[in-house]
Amino acid sequence: MTQKRIRDFGVKIGKLETGASNSITDVEGVTVGHVTLSEGNMQTGVTSIIPHDGNIFMEKLIASSHVINGFGKTMGTIQMKELGVLETPIILTNTLSIGTAADALIQYMLDKNPEIGQTTGTVNPIVGECNDMFLNDVRAQFVNRNHVVEALENAGTKVIEGSVGAGTGMLCYSLKGGIGTSSRCFSIDNETFTVGLLVLSNFGILSDLLINGRAIGQELKEALLKSWEEKDKGSVMIIVATDLPVSERQLNRIIKRSVTGLSRTGSIITHGSGEVVIGFSTATKIPHNKPNHITTIPTIHEEDMDLAFRAVGEAVEEAVLNSLVTATHVKGRDGNERPAFKDLLAEFDIQLT
Repeated sequence: MTQKRIRDFGVKIGKLETGASNSITDVEGVTVGHVTLSEGNMQTGVTSIIPHDGNIFMEKLIASSHVINGFGKTMGTIQMKELGVLETPIILTNTLSIGTAADALIQYMLDKNPEIGQTTGTVNPIVGECNDMFLNDVRAQFVNRNHVVEALENAGTKVIEGSVGAGTGMLCYSLKGGIGTSSRCFSIDNETFTVGLLVLSNFGILSDLLINGRAIGQELKEALLKSWEEKDKGSVMIIVATDLPVSERQLNRIIKRSVTGLSRTGSIITHGSGEVVIGFSTATKIPHNKPNHITTIPTIHEEDMDLAFRAVGEAVEEAVLNSLVTATHVKGRDGNERPAFKDLLAEFDIQLT
């Protein structure tokens, strides 16, 4: 079944054009996989992002991370920040499953690279998380290694959004949240480049939700006439992919602008919400083994950075809204539940345009 996304409701975000599928996989070579665990108190899962179709350990990508608010528990970002490269796929899951995810990802990389830990160094797994404990019994640690490997092996270019994979038990603006994606394209010197985004949304309070500046969250809160818990204890993971030729420094400047997209949806980056961004560029592959020549890294001029800044902000904004509008109602741990944004729009006959 085709999912209705925010543009299907007549809402157009930003000024730049999207890629062909308006997803992170518009960046050539990027694929996404999910494993969804949804039954009773088990409302969780795994999402994988594979950066290119080669051997990511042997052909690393320029990468960077940025912490908007540090209430999060990612793994691998310290070395990424120091060395400026990505050498594994990226795994997203719930907070108490990051160890399992890292173990599985490490084994996955060992199986594909027998030289790791033998004739070369170790490997730096990248894992991100959000806390799904309202809908999921997070203490039960339902995610196992096989789920992580399955999410890696079923990755493809079609990205399912909403209550799926790592997003199964997540909340966004007090409603059901989860996985969302979007992309933007722009031209520099007659060459077209793409910025693609994937978010794991689990943040915000209903009354803060904005769509193109409209206080739709406050409208829904008043229509519901319910006492919602107005307390933001969630997080958001933002994965930025691009084919733009950039240095690690330039990439870091770009991913920092993710905050503009979050703020346009209404986020104020609260104390208990962890906002972490991980970005990579597919434009240049960095060989693991030292070549017999000096490695060169092509980069755009600083004067062209504003296009990328705009692209990442617009794509984050739309990806968050896509995570909301594609999510489905979930009833989980101890009967806890959160409605779907699209169901409330239909119930109260609210039009977004």
